[in-house]
Amino acid sequence: MSALRFAAIGLNHDHVYGQVNVMLRAGAELVSFQAIEDDLARTFKERFPQAERADDRRRILEDPSIQLVVSAAISDERAGVAIDAMRHGKDVMLDKPGMVTLEQLAEVRKVQAETRRIVSILYSEHFETASTVKAGELVKAGAIGKVIHTTGLGPHRLRKPTRPDWFFDRPRYGGIIADIAAHQCEQFLFFTNSLEAEVLSATVANRANPDTPGLQDYGDIHLRTPTATGYIRVDWFTPDGLPTWGDGRLFIVGTEGTIELRKYIDIAGRQDKDHLFIVDRSGVRHIDCCHVELPYGRQLAADIRDRTETAMGQEHCFKAMELALKAQALAEISSSSQTQK
Repeated sequence: MSALRFAAIGLNHDHVYGQVNVMLRAGAELVSFQAIEDDLARTFKERFPQAERADDRRRILEDPSIQLVVSAAISDERAGVAIDAMRHGKDVMLDKPGMVTLEQLAEVRKVQAETRRIVSILYSEHFETASTVKAGELVKAGAIGKVIHTTGLGPHRLRKPTRPDWFFDRPRYGGIIADIAAHQCEQFLFFTNSLEAEVLSATVANRANPDTPGLQDYGDIHLRTPTATGYIRVDWFTPDGLPTWGDGRLFIVGTEGTIELRKYIDIAGRQDKDHLFIVDRSGVRHIDCCHVELPYGRQLAADIRDRTETAMGQEHCFKAMELALKAQALAEISSSSQTQK
């Protein structure tokens, strides 16, 4: 069986390297890439010399041998890349946020329904994080009973001098909830096993960066399904003293136990990342998840071949972005009302 052939369009976020590596690990072949920025293209070519740089995205879109397009373009351009790719018969893997407005989401949904192509968003804090994958296995096996609540924390380090201008332009990056909290929205849906969710409240603010007024450096959300609730907090306040980009955590409350994930670092002193703590009737356990398989890439490759939805359900993918975008809009309405008082 021949390898799946794929290409990249838009290299504006470093997440593109994770997207490409996911598929390379699954045995796919990186054929080509397109970017208008010479510096980004040069770095990408150094990392993946096997890929040919296309001078025009149409060379990729019109190549019938390319089955999948991955994109980490500027956030407000990703929906357009997805739509073009689907209309040329290609499946798509986007970096998050896949869309920055509800209107973009509606259009991507429409074209996906018309073309029956796959649109997948690589929510890396789930699919590329071994402790989250392991927690999913435990929850599915009933280890903590029925999930009734999740708390997702997503602090990030700002690294302001290294960021491109679009990163501080609200219409371009989508706002902090759309940009970051889409991860936690996806995990809330996944662990509560629900597609029926609503946003109860949401907040965004710029607390400490008046020199970049378009930046939102703090956001939170309160969510509800018919059987569970969730709380999400995201921010750009990871201190420089932390030896990684953010102390991402997830807390899962079940009717028979709890799970805590310390995804990227254990500030209590354990080495490495992907620490899982489970508490149930039998006691407390720590599980080192560093050897857990990450199945997303091989599952997506199989879905592209077999036209299935094993990596991530299509509606689940869209619903996570819908929640994040609705929360973003609600938070900005609330913020505007407070400002006017």
